[in-house]
Amino acid sequence: MDKSIEKVLSASVLRLRMKSPFFATLALFARFIPTDRLPTAGTDGKDIFFNRKYLLSLSPAQQDGLLLHEVLHAALLHVLRRGTRDAIIWNIAADIVVNGTIVAQGCFELPDGGVREPKLEHLSVEEIYELLEKDEKLSYCLAHPDLLTEAPEDAKAGLGDDGDSLSIARRAVLEAHWRNALQKATTIARTTTDRGNLPVGMERELGALNPAQLDWRSYLWRYLVKTPSDFSGFDRRFIGRGLYLENLEGESVKVYVAVDTSGSIDHQQLRMFLGEVRGILNSYPHLECQLYYTDADAYGPYTLASKSSLPKPEGGGGTSFRPFFSKVEENWDNFSAGVCIYLTDGYGDFPPEPPELPVLWVVTPGGLDLSEFPFGEAVRLLSV
Repeated sequence: MDKSIEKVLSASVLRLRMKSPFFATLALFARFIPTDRLPTAGTDGKDIFFNRKYLLSLSPAQQDGLLLHEVLHAALLHVLRRGTRDAIIWNIAADIVVNGTIVAQGCFELPDGGVREPKLEHLSVEEIYELLEKDEKLSYCLAHPDLLTEAPEDAKAGLGDDGDSLSIARRAVLEAHWRNALQKATTIARTTTDRGNLPVGMERELGALNPAQLDWRSYLWRYLVKTPSDFSGFDRRFIGRGLYLENLEGESVKVYVAVDTSGSIDHQQLRMFLGEVRGILNSYPHLECQLYYTDADAYGPYTLASKSSLPKPEGGGGTSFRPFFSKVEENWDNFSAGVCIYLTDGYGDFPPEPPELPVLWVVTPGGLDLSEFPFGEAVRLLSV
């Protein structure tokens, strides 16, 4: 690496240290490699690649923004988190999150043409991906082709073409490297900044780095045993076949399912909800399931078995969660075990008091923030 490039990189890291100890620490865990095989910059999840001429053409503030952009892609494990998702759409979603985080600091500048979508920047990359895929917002690709960064093929030879093709061992090493970096950066930020806070937007993204969320139906198992931790007698060999209820000692469990059919739910989301209802019936054939369609009212109940056809949806009005819980309370005998499942975007009127039965909220991508549900447990309905 020539001296002029080394000087630029050293100066950028020094400026990062002055502006954000958190980001500066992450940058120290990255290896920066010049290449002529990229028009701008990119990462393979481990190293940062940049075009010399492009980097030198930028102002110092833009150099900082560009390098930080790639460091965050790597540190937040965007390569590993993609899995089998479409690479272009995933890259756009990740750019929206990273650029939003950088701009939110108020002290960095992005190079011209950075992908921005402020109304989505508060969401996780996974949620944004779902929304972009549904709405086919691939115009971003045409508008910003130079920002869809990929590591050069020769650099990726040792890592695989993408996060899904990495060996288990290499994935583990890469993940451990950046989790260690994030832990150290977090510690430094909380001991050196005036308020001990992380940079704006990082709490959300660090939360997305928790172990991958299970298929939400797996969460349901916790409500189908006598206590959330009672797995006695459960034969895990049957889990892949969906036979979860073999050892519930004959206890009858009722599941009250609400499908949001209000005006804010589009046809694709409704089809997704109904597919999940069918998934419940197939995964847990011994359940007693009562289905409700809900908007500002609750329609039902419809008693369903594993082979039942689903009734035609009703609704289309405003959203209130109260009617469903009121009807469940009327139908529940206070002695049988049960759980409420609400498939929704989360935008509506909640009851003033939580119901006696446990509640599992299953929330659409882009729906209400999971922390804002006043009771029960909320999980995001995402593809993997």
